[in-house]
Amino acid sequence: MPIYTIENTENGEVFDVMMKISDKEAWLKKNKHMKQIMTAPNINKGGVGDRVKRDGGMNEVLSKIADANPTSPLAQDFGKKDSKSVVQRKVAKKVRDTITKS
Repeated sequence: MPIYTIENTENGEVFDVMMKISDKEAWLKKNKHMKQIMTAPNINKGGVGDRVKRDGGMNEVLSKIADANPTSPLAQDFGKKDSKSVVQRKVAKKVRDTITKS
């Protein structure tokens, strides 16, 4: 059920009520001294925040994809972090940059 912000025009009191749309229309017709105020909508993102932690299985899948595509941006984030892999990515990036400049 939606929550509506209502203003009492007689005394200026503002309050919130929760009711069905059909009930609200009937209630406002019955209470002529009340009017609905438009406010910013409340947005609920599911309560998890803006960061979602991936489980180990998804990280494993992403690392396999990164290993199969060492020149992709995914490889920088999820690829192997050992020194050999890091050097290979740096060399590949340097070669790629040199080719694209020509």
